[in-house]
Order: sequence, then C-alpha cells, then structure tokens
Amino acid sequence: MNTEPASNDPALLRLLQLVSPALPVGAYAYSQGLESAIDQGWVTDEESAWHWIGGLLKHSLCRLDVPLFTRLYAAWEMADEARVNTWNACLYAGREAAELQREDHHLGTALARLLTDLGMPEATAWRTAPRVCFATLFSLAAVRWHIGVGPATQGYLWAWVENQVMAATRLIPLGQTAGQRLLVRLMPAILRAARDGSTLEDEDLGCAAPGLALASTFHETQYSRLFRS
Repeated sequence: MNTEPASNDPALLRLLQLVSPALPVGAYAYSQGLESAIDQGWVTDEESAWHWIGGLLKHSLCRLDVPLFTRLYAAWEMADEARVNTWNACLYAGREAAELQREDHHLGTALARLLTDLGMPEATAWRTAPRVCFATLFSLAAVRWHIGVGPATQGYLWAWVENQVMAATRLIPLGQTAGQRLLVRLMPAILRAARDGSTLEDEDLGCAAPGLALASTFHETQYSRLFRS
C-alpha cells in the first residue's frame, strides 16, 4: 500500500483549473480549421483525425507555440513587460489566418478578464489589448500560481489537443471511446512537442502550416458551421 502523504502544494490543482474545459474562456466554440478540414474531406475518421492533430502538434505548436510559451513564462518571471509584449506580438503574427487571430484574441482577452477577477492585476491591461494571445495569459497564470514551466507547457498543449478531440467527436462524428483513444495516442506527441519546442533557439522559431491556413480561410465562407474557426 502506498502511504505517501498527499502534497499540500496547490500547483497541480491550479494547472488542472487552467486546462479544464470548464474554464470560462469559450474554447469549445472553436475548431481551429478542423471543421473546414472535415468539410473538405481531408479528415474523415479517427485515423485521419490523429494525423491532422498530431501533425499540427509536431509542425506548428512545437515550432511556434511551445518556444514562445516558454519565453513568455520567463518574461513574466522577470517582470519584463517589454519582452512579454514582444513575444506576444510574435506569436500573434504567427497565426496564419484572420480567424485564427480572432480566436487567439478572444481566448486571450477572456482569460485576462478571468484572471483579473481572480486577483491578478497584471492581466488587467490585456483585457483591452488590440492583440493578445491565450498563451500570454496562460503563462502569466502559471508563473503566479507557481506551476513549473514544464508542466505548464504540457498543460497548454493538453488543453489544445483535448479541444481538438472534442471538436472531432462532434464533427466527424466519433464516439466517446474513439475520442479517448485519440487522446491516449496523442499523449507521446504532446510530450515530444513540449520537450523539443522548449529547446529551440530564437533563429529557429516559426512554422508554416499551409493546410491549416487553407482550412481556416475556407472556413470563413463555409456554408454551414458549428464552430467560429
């Protein structure tokens, strides 16, 4: 029997709060181009959903979101507002379609409002910023709640993957068990993306995801839509 006492450190619980689907930021309303990819016939079943989500993890989030998330985390730790603004602008500029920028802005401002209401004054100005990314406020919360950068990065990726899988279960559609299989199969990709992306140098930042950009562009004029992106 394991008799190790439970930890009194709330960092894990705070991380679970940040990645919970119950977090009131409206992430459930966005598919990040997946709805259009399904409409175009690029994603049709569990296997193709795994390739789509895993491919974006490897070629997009690993190359852009993860390294910039770790830089944002470090900037918040140092209370370096100029660097926070620089890395936020860099990440926002990396969104390859207008819908993706609007999504990031909506999620970021929603999290800024929530964190302000939870007593985090650094988030206040971001509620009305013209360009704001979800990762910017997520990393702020992680620093202030003493969540390590490694677990925070994995949590950020998990929240993205889970939202993609939830969208796939509604759109393809997939059963709940298939959705859970997808999450299990994507866990190694999450760990690799968190590990590899955190080691990139500044000159290696950036990605090109033409399929995602096309899907997001097609989605803007798609006849029937469940999601906002």
